[in-house]
Amino acid sequence: MKVSYHGHSVVKVETDSHKILIDPFISGNEACDLDPNTVEADVILLTHGHNDHVGDTFDIAKRNDALVVAPNELAVYLGFKGLNTHPMHIGGAHEFDFGKVKFTQAFHGSSYTEEDNTIIYTGMPGGILLTIEGKTIYHMGDTALFTDLKMYGDMNDIDLAFVPIGDNFTMGPEDALIATDWIKAKTVVPVHYDTFPVIKQNPEDFASKVKTGEGKVMKIGEEMEL
Repeated sequence: MKVSYHGHSVVKVETDSHKILIDPFISGNEACDLDPNTVEADVILLTHGHNDHVGDTFDIAKRNDALVVAPNELAVYLGFKGLNTHPMHIGGAHEFDFGKVKFTQAFHGSSYTEEDNTIIYTGMPGGILLTIEGKTIYHMGDTALFTDLKMYGDMNDIDLAFVPIGDNFTMGPEDALIATDWIKAKTVVPVHYDTFPVIKQNPEDFASKVKTGEGKVMKIGEEMEL
């Protein structure tokens, strides 16, 4: 299995049979190396409804006939727009043909802003525990620090975690370091930083301070075997 990072919170997971995109914010994300017009995806996983996470889901899903897995209200909204969706909710898990998805809590907001500035409520935000081929990836989504992260660390053997460090909208580096101690992932990759001036951070400094597991800064487009 190959896992790659593409700026902001965009993650791609590739197995022999499936291409999975998480939070595909590509257009408008200057750091992203993917082309929304050509990127392939069988499955799109969404943590919440903010535009910088839903991103290019509409076009990618329609072009690839991809399944979109998202929190219930967001999935229903996307279904109204003609996408093939599977709604889930916090605490729920489901076995798909590509692997197991479980949504965790995230303390944040969730809404989608349309072109006419209409704001659509899209339910509760979440994190995603994705288990494939015996490996568990935790994409925390956008979240603040909260103590139930300890429980997620105790309940799951997490191989790879994508942890937001940008501050302002999510945890900053200090809180994110506490979170890494609690979730006990083997490898920790910082995300959700540098996309906008207000979330500018030093990911190398963060990664060097990770004590529980190995901190790793992934360059844009960098790939790892898991």
